[in-house]
Amino acid sequence: MNTHDGLIPCIISGGSGTRLWPVSRQNMPKPFMRMRDGQSLLQKTFLRASRLPGVENVLTVTNRDLLFRTLDDYRLVNTARLPLDLLLEPFGRNTAAAMAVAALHVLEHFGDDAPLLVMPADHLILNESAFAAAVSQARELAAAGYLVTFGIEPDRPETGFGYIEQGAALSTGNRVKRFVEKPDLATAQGYLDGGQHLWNAGIFCFKASTLVNELTTHAPQVLTAAKAALAHSQSLQNTTSRQRELDADGFGGAPDLSIDVALMEKSTQVAVVPCDIGWSDIGSWETLRQLTPSDAQGNQVNGEAILHDVHNCYIDSPRRVLGVVGVRDLIIVDTADALLIADAHRSQDVRHIVAELKRQNHPAYNLHRTVTRPWGTYTVLEESARFKIKRIVVKPLASLSLQMHHHRSEHWVVVSGTAQITNGERELLINANESTYIPAGHKHRLTNPGSIELVMIEVQSGEYLGEDDIVRFDDIYGRAPAEG
Repeated sequence: MNTHDGLIPCIISGGSGTRLWPVSRQNMPKPFMRMRDGQSLLQKTFLRASRLPGVENVLTVTNRDLLFRTLDDYRLVNTARLPLDLLLEPFGRNTAAAMAVAALHVLEHFGDDAPLLVMPADHLILNESAFAAAVSQARELAAAGYLVTFGIEPDRPETGFGYIEQGAALSTGNRVKRFVEKPDLATAQGYLDGGQHLWNAGIFCFKASTLVNELTTHAPQVLTAAKAALAHSQSLQNTTSRQRELDADGFGGAPDLSIDVALMEKSTQVAVVPCDIGWSDIGSWETLRQLTPSDAQGNQVNGEAILHDVHNCYIDSPRRVLGVVGVRDLIIVDTADALLIADAHRSQDVRHIVAELKRQNHPAYNLHRTVTRPWGTYTVLEESARFKIKRIVVKPLASLSLQMHHHRSEHWVVVSGTAQITNGERELLINANESTYIPAGHKHRLTNPGSIELVMIEVQSGEYLGEDDIVRFDDIYGRAPAEG
């Protein structure tokens, strides 16, 4: 077995961010949200991890449907070319299962004593030097056999976070006396006044062997399922990454539990490092607005908005002009296909909108109008019962699958770039202002052979235009046949 003394950051990228709808969607979740500097929360987490001392690999646990978007985000910031390990979940099973497979993977490839630093992909940390100091303290405790949590020193009574009550002092940090669920306001004020309670940041540090041993004692069902998922996983390794697609049957046996409930609340080997690191979990629009400068009337505006007699509003409208008159204390978030208007004091309740969209199986629950694929993006410009118009952007040297549709035909018009097209038995090279027609039932493939993006307009027509009307014959990205 290998030995590894360096720190292995493990980024858990699974949260859907329902309270940040309509920007966060099921298939475009919160970690991919761009902040004002253009970086996503996932990119910021990766950079924060990669800059820690001793880091030589970065491990990520995410949904397999988010693999290519994750790699695209990493490619833009992984300037040091750190090797990437990715564990791909078939579906979400909460943090206990995610951390179990991460620890087992690290045991297999890096050894018993390899220290893991588990970081959610959707948090923001503004003080990286303080964070690095806290990680150093946590590694000391992890080496001594503790499961280490990070506790944020509270600056206000907060009812939206769980708390950690500190126990006996250790060489650095404290033992954890108990975990506390989200309190009411009076209880939270008492915690703030007492000085013994910290916000639970959901960040952890431990040796892989420590977590596995504690799971064996306190959550054996989680560990058994994680072992089965890895034992029957499919692996792909290249020069930049190692990917393991977890077996669905094995992983499905894991109970849907957080690591706190499954293990941390039961183990006697849990310690906490108090820290003040400029932490935010970006859990709601109200949380996000606290990080945004205000104008003289208390408004925060992203995009172009014309305001008249508007006070204490958060307005996010990057794509079109928004006119707002005579309102206060609102959250207004405008996207291409959905608009949110909410009382600023009730931003946590946005999740109820998402729950109803999910119940209706509404497309605004899953996807934005612009959808990312491993080869590029497509944007639905307009659609009705018998036609759909898309803008398709294909990255240089990328290729869609060789495919066929039963119920729709397609007309492709090249706007810019060059398209290499398979259309039935014909092979075509189509330049800007040229087009081709793909009848229903024809095998076809679109490739960008050039060094610039290929932009096309696709007009679909037919009795059924769903993304599931696709038969794949060959695909360089290894996607399942049912995916669009």
